[in-house]
Amino acid sequence: MEAGSVAVSEAKPSILQFGVGRFLLGHVDALISDSLAWGESEQRIMAVQGSPRPEGREKARQLMAQPHYPLHIRGRQAGREIDECQRIKSVAGCLIADEQWPELERLFVEATTHVVSNTADRGFEIPEGDSPLHDLPASFPCRLIRLLHTRYLAGGAGVTLLPCELIPQNGRVLQALMRSLATRFYADPAFERWLDERCLWVDTLVDRIVSAPLEPIGAVAEPYALWAIRQVPGLEMPCRHPAIRVVDDLTPFEQQKLHILNLSHSWLVDQWRTQALEGEVTFVREAMADPRLRGSLEALLDEEVLPVLQAASPELDHVAYRAQAFERFENPFLDHRLADIAANHEEKLKRRLSPLLALADTHGLAVPKLRAGLAGR
Repeated sequence: MEAGSVAVSEAKPSILQFGVGRFLLGHVDALISDSLAWGESEQRIMAVQGSPRPEGREKARQLMAQPHYPLHIRGRQAGREIDECQRIKSVAGCLIADEQWPELERLFVEATTHVVSNTADRGFEIPEGDSPLHDLPASFPCRLIRLLHTRYLAGGAGVTLLPCELIPQNGRVLQALMRSLATRFYADPAFERWLDERCLWVDTLVDRIVSAPLEPIGAVAEPYALWAIRQVPGLEMPCRHPAIRVVDDLTPFEQQKLHILNLSHSWLVDQWRTQALEGEVTFVREAMADPRLRGSLEALLDEEVLPVLQAASPELDHVAYRAQAFERFENPFLDHRLADIAANHEEKLKRRLSPLLALADTHGLAVPKLRAGLAGR
């Protein structure tokens, strides 16, 4: 870890986690479990299940009954095949928000120091008619502002919020959302100042493929993991781990992921279609074993993408990230279908190419393959 100190725990679980999906179980919870096992931290997690879906409720009950669950790590790393099982021990329990709201509120006021969330694609949306003033708010935003207001009224210290939703500047987006709800429903300038000045709203970037759930509870994940955190004054992380990077600027990491990992997927699909290989190649790992597809991708990355990224963010090792990405693509245990990646292909290709072309123009670099890939789209 590059910066940031580690906070000391309380007896009760002090990390409140909104979400019990396989991604958090296989990523953030696993990193915190490692940190606990290594004696690098003491804080544990209370998970919160919030959706009305029956399968979500069932998963929450399984997590209540079995908070220590298996994580199967399968893939390639540093040139070798990994196939091993860990037991994740960072989760102390699970609460169902609609059924255990008083207990959740009490824990938030008395013990919580950090909030982690991964509430899916529409998790920051507020359904019509929902309000933090209801006895049981329905949405994550209304629940969170209600908890924050209750803590503020109790004279509590601010908390550190580490959203993991795949939204650019997710911490700042969440802060703006909470600020707007505070103004709308509470109209208390002192509470708004408490949100802005006492709470820490931290942008984060997560990167790990958590490919499948285990029944009744657990997950399957690749060896690679990254949790990049934007440094803010006063930040205390709840754990230490080599996969956690606390940095001044997330932009280079976002560009690296978008233009190497994500763009590679889109480029493989584009060449797969152009060369009419749909009947011969099904999975990403098969594409990486096909010289026609792999060769095209290697030429694109080495001749155009990496030079642009090296010029834009020389502080990162883009060559090493490319090697890691290729190992991830070659994962023999992962059936990642090119046909699935091909959904919304044109829109995704534009989103992954256009910013890179702008960077190339900024640095005066010729990128004919990238320009040809975007031409006519």
